[in-house]
Amino acid sequence: MGSYKGTFKCTIMTPDVLVYENDVQSVFLTGDRGEYELLPYHYPVLGILKEGSVIVDWKESIPLKYGLVRFFANSCIILIEQKEKEKSKAEPALKSQKK
Repeated sequence: MGSYKGTFKCTIMTPDVLVYENDVQSVFLTGDRGEYELLPYHYPVLGILKEGSVIVDWKESIPLKYGLVRFFANSCIILIEQKEKEKSKAEPALKSQKK
């Protein structure tokens, strides 16, 4: 019997910078058809994100204007356009994750 891994890989990026990359337990999103949460081994998803925030593990919040999400094979890739005032904070957020 295989072992259960309670996390999945989450990558959040803009066209210019990698904002976040880590193994996570959950991601909460606001899509064009409502709010939803992605958990490990979620059914495949391809969706459009509305203005709001990507909430990672109910601890970190990454604001966005709009974006796209793809969840497949226990891996989540989120492409976003950040709000103007938040763009300058993207690079320091990435450095804090690589410690």
